[in-house]
Amino acid sequence: MTDQQKGIAPRLINISQAQQERLFHIDFKLRFLGSICRADLVTRFGIKEAAATRDLSLYKTLAPKNLVYDTRAKTYIQSVDFKPVFYCSPNQALAAISSGLGDNYVGIHQPLVSTEAAAQPNAPQIDLLAQVIQAIHQKRALQVQYRSLSSGLSTREIVPFALVDNGLRWHVRAYDRKRERFTDFVINRIAKPKLLNESTIPANETKDADIQWNRIVEMHLVPHPRLQYPETIEYEYGMQNGMLKVNVRAAVAGYVLRRWNVDCSENHCLTGAEYHLWLKNRQTLYGVENLVIAPGYAEGAQAPQGMDAD
Repeated sequence: MTDQQKGIAPRLINISQAQQERLFHIDFKLRFLGSICRADLVTRFGIKEAAATRDLSLYKTLAPKNLVYDTRAKTYIQSVDFKPVFYCSPNQALAAISSGLGDNYVGIHQPLVSTEAAAQPNAPQIDLLAQVIQAIHQKRALQVQYRSLSSGLSTREIVPFALVDNGLRWHVRAYDRKRERFTDFVINRIAKPKLLNESTIPANETKDADIQWNRIVEMHLVPHPRLQYPETIEYEYGMQNGMLKVNVRAAVAGYVLRRWNVDCSENHCLTGAEYHLWLKNRQTLYGVENLVIAPGYAEGAQAPQGMDAD
C-alpha cells in the first residue's frame, strides 16, 4: 500500500460500500485505460448521470492530482501525476481486463482490451462445480462417483476444503475416506455429487490435519545455468541477487514446478528450450509427496500420494 493509499483509507470509512466500488472503478479505468467518463459509471452500475457526476467529484476530492477534464472529448483523463487510490493485485487486474471489471455485474462480461490465453480444454462443469463449492463453504462431506485411471469408477466419500488450479485442470483438495488420506480429485472426473448430512466432520478429516497442505516450502529459483543471457530471466522474474524465492504449499509444489518448467534435476541436466529456471535448493523438497510430476526430479521421487493424478 502506497503512502497515498494509506492517507486516503481513513477517509473511505464513512463512504458506502457501493460508492467505494464505483470509486474503485474510476481509479481502475484511469490507471489501466487512461480515461473515465460519466457514461462508464451509468452503464456499469445503472445509476443516474447526477450520481455519476457526484462520484467523479468525490474521487477528484480524494485525489485531485489524478485526473484532468478533457473538454473536447468530454471525459476525464489520467494526469501525469496519477497515483492509484486503491490497491489492485496483478492477478486481479488481469482478470478484470480479460473478463470484465466487477464480480457483481449481471450480463455478458466483455474484456477491457483484446486478450488471449491458452484454453483450458476441460474447464469444470458449472453445476458440478457449484456442488463442490457448496460442500467446501458449508464444511460438509460429499458422496461422489469418481473415475480414476488406476481403479476405474468407484463410489467415494470425500471431505473437500479447497480448489486447486494446476494450470491444466481444476482439482479439489479433500480427505478421501476410502483411502484414509488427503488427495486431489480432478473435478471433471466427479459425477453425481451428493451432500451428506453429518453434524460434524472429524478433526482428522479437516484442512488443519492435512500436513502437505499446511507445510510451506521455500523454493530458490535461479536462471538455468545453460542460458547465455541469464540476466534476461533475472529481469523477467524480478529476481533479487539473481534469485527468486517462492513460498508454496507442499501439496501444490509439484504443480508449480511443472507449470513453470523448473529444472529440478540435481545437476541442471534438462536441455529443453522451455527450461528457463533451475531449482537451486533441491533439498527443500524433501518429504513433498507429488514430486513425480516435477521436471527432472527423478531420484527418489515418490508416487503421488498427495494427489489423485491418475
